[in-house]
Amino acid sequence: MGYCSRSQAAALVRAGRVTLNQGITRDPEKPVRMGIDRIAVDGTPVDEHPKIYLMMNKPRGVVTTASDEKGRATVYDLLKPGASWVGAVGRLDKASEGLLLLSSDSKWAAKITDPASHLEKRYHVQVNCVAGDDLMTRIEAGVTIGGEHLRVKAASVIRAGGKNSWLEISLDEGKNRQIRRLLEGLGLQVLRLVRVSIGRLELGNLKKGEVRPLTKEEKRLVDHAQDNSRGLLPQKFDRGAPRNVG
Repeated sequence: MGYCSRSQAAALVRAGRVTLNQGITRDPEKPVRMGIDRIAVDGTPVDEHPKIYLMMNKPRGVVTTASDEKGRATVYDLLKPGASWVGAVGRLDKASEGLLLLSSDSKWAAKITDPASHLEKRYHVQVNCVAGDDLMTRIEAGVTIGGEHLRVKAASVIRAGGKNSWLEISLDEGKNRQIRRLLEGLGLQVLRLVRVSIGRLELGNLKKGEVRPLTKEEKRLVDHAQDNSRGLLPQKFDRGAPRNVG
């Protein structure tokens, strides 16, 4: 209903603060008939909120969490005070930057973060070496660390300087710190890591720290990318949208 996160909702229910048709329920899994049953928190009725879909250009040094025990800045500090609840759709670690989605639509968020969706995400990564084709082959082959094989869908060189290089790396799975661990396993140091797209949704020219709603077309791009990754769309689906890697 967009009132709070799933974990927060479960905590409210277990604490006896939620009534269902005027009776207290402590079972977070109890079925509810949307549009028929009446739900209240601390006696105040809860109505279904319009769904919110946001994109953010997450800056480096900001953590993707609602609160931080160390007092670090969070992505929620970048939202307008008093804004309706939204949850981060997946995560970017503290040192990573770029495209982050936030939404009050938990079902939509779950589809995007579901490993089975294989939704492609692209990253621009600066590493501390002059990269060539041999390194790209090694990155695409992946490494096994602690019994876990880490791989990428594709890797290419964007540009190389005298000491450093920028790579474009695509993933269609989401393991914890996957790119960083893979590159560290190959003896590389990650200097910067920027997510530039999720599905066909591009970061574009959104400035660091800025947040804005997705347009209907942008949300459609993400929805279609999810469906296409599951084999639900014909391969003739238009892929002609312009790419802006920000």
